[in-house]
Amino acid sequence: MLLEIFQGQLRLDAPTPWGIFFQDSATPQMWSGKSLAGSKLPNSGDSLKPLVPSCSRKAISGWTNHSCKVTSQRMKETEMGYRGSKSGIVVLSGMKSSVKEQRVDGSWCGKLLNNNNNLPHLRCTLTGFERNYQVKILSTQIVKKPRWYSTARCDSSLDKKHNLIIDPNFITGFIDAEGCFTLSITKSNIVKSGWVIKPRFQISLHEKDLQILKSIQSYFCAGRINKQGLESYQLRIDSIKDIQVIIDHFDKYPLISQKFGDYQLFKQAYELWLNKEHLTPEGLRKIVAIKASINNGLPEGLKAAFPDIIPVLRPQRENIMINNPQWLAGFASGEGCVMVKIRESKTSFNAIVELVFQINQHIRDVQLITCIAEYLNCGKIYKHSKNAVVFKVSKLSDINQNIITFFSKYPILGVKAKDFKDFCFVADIVNKKGHLTKKGLDLICQIKAKMNTGINLKD
Repeated sequence: MLLEIFQGQLRLDAPTPWGIFFQDSATPQMWSGKSLAGSKLPNSGDSLKPLVPSCSRKAISGWTNHSCKVTSQRMKETEMGYRGSKSGIVVLSGMKSSVKEQRVDGSWCGKLLNNNNNLPHLRCTLTGFERNYQVKILSTQIVKKPRWYSTARCDSSLDKKHNLIIDPNFITGFIDAEGCFTLSITKSNIVKSGWVIKPRFQISLHEKDLQILKSIQSYFCAGRINKQGLESYQLRIDSIKDIQVIIDHFDKYPLISQKFGDYQLFKQAYELWLNKEHLTPEGLRKIVAIKASINNGLPEGLKAAFPDIIPVLRPQRENIMINNPQWLAGFASGEGCVMVKIRESKTSFNAIVELVFQINQHIRDVQLITCIAEYLNCGKIYKHSKNAVVFKVSKLSDINQNIITFFSKYPILGVKAKDFKDFCFVADIVNKKGHLTKKGLDLICQIKAKMNTGINLKD
């Protein structure tokens, strides 16, 4: 059973293989009301043309080409008739339904041969009610850049590929540990001011933590991840639109380390940049003065170019308080360290196994370290060097009751999650006195060798 065409018209006595019957142009009886399928379509008064299933790769990409949902037609341009949309009644498996035909601009088929029957033909598309329209799901042909399709950003995000749920407070804690706010100022002859200014947010991690880097990228729906060196990757966010996403997040979930000062200065520079003040000499000097107080200050090249710049006053974080346990989980995922130490005993033949949880910070964040110790209600704080302070927990009862209990409820993410799992396993052996046996001690030594720098992601 094939469609038959005679002088450009469809024979009414020639049903399609799918049971579709179209109105002949000689007897146009068009449907203009609400169809049985629940779709109301305008009536142009023109008849429908005969259609056949489309097998075009471009037509079927991203959706399933079920019979009667999308069809194409080979016909001459002169036989097209009215080129707008028009509707008519068709019978689908014995049920009446309304359909709409639309021209596909620029689509044609056929070859230019001596035979006039093979001249280029226009391809038309037939669509029914909305759920039968061509694009059934998002397709890579119309979506060039993967994005999250939502009218609003969620407070938490599921990275489907890596199955990591990222809490916004966790994000802030992790960035308090590992994030960096910076201003790129480079010489250029292209712009009138002679300098190109670009605010940039970035996180650089070892390749072992690429998983968590991708999850943060998915959370923000922004930025790009690039290889950095032999064993590191960097997430970089520097577009105007994406920087605003970063600022919106940290205004809602504030940083509590002294990195808060970097963020506030970064935000000031971004607002100057957004208002195009960096294109003026005065605005440029303001941004250079801000950069002088961020991170490590001005590099030698900028010091030479702007010798009289006075750094702006750096904002200080006052009244530090941990308001959400997920912040601490994120911060520990970046700066925390769990270790197993084994040393000989001076009073017995048995070795001493010590479990340690530790966080090291710059001396300027001593208030934050004190706050963490109070929050976990355990550990000691001591000065490690001239510019470093350490929070350390080594008492076994504190390890069991405070550290393991807390981070079992609010998990550490990334590669350190494997370290923490091994850490808990060793703690269980020690709690059962297994370390006092040769077999138990050998097992602890094997686990210790694989932790931290010795970790193997394939295990």
